[in-house]
Amino acid sequence: MSDRPNSFLSPKCEVHLTPNRGGHTVVARGAIAKGELLVVWSGTLVTGEELNSLSPTVRRYCLQVEEDQYLVSLSDCEPPDYVNHSCSPNAGLSGQIALVAMRDIAAGEEITYDYAMSDGSPYDEFACSCGSPHCRGHVSGDDWRRFELWQRYAGYFSPYLQRRIASEKVLRAVAVKRRAYRRKAPAVNVLPGE
Repeated sequence: MSDRPNSFLSPKCEVHLTPNRGGHTVVARGAIAKGELLVVWSGTLVTGEELNSLSPTVRRYCLQVEEDQYLVSLSDCEPPDYVNHSCSPNAGLSGQIALVAMRDIAAGEEITYDYAMSDGSPYDEFACSCGSPHCRGHVSGDDWRRFELWQRYAGYFSPYLQRRIASEKVLRAVAVKRRAYRRKAPAVNVLPGE
């Protein structure tokens, strides 16, 4: 029982060696339907300060799950750690640590998700070469702020990012109302001393 991994990788998926894509990738072994559970990550929860003291290899395979909270594999990587980024993903988050199919996935297709769905800090920024028509060219901890991603990935962001997005939407709505009010408000002449 102790050799059993703590994480979950769907039996419909397998890890392939891919030296040109970071070393490994997760690929669908068979057809996967939209909504199917693909991955559940596991690990040790650390703060951002603790994360910064860990090796670059450990940081590379971590998942931000909350404000200043990261899930890391402190021993060997487990299969879910090999799910790569794409700017046109076929999978998205369901909660903080589960990955589900966002659409039907064909056998042989790589399982990917956009790190903007989980990353809200700059711990793992990199030049992107995913080859997608939507490729941003650079992946950053601020990508979650992109309005077009809010629309494309609605319902697939980590809960802490979903809270941030909800706050951003309120702030943007207030700013729009203020601008509209300023355009409609009559000019008021105020004399000095009044």
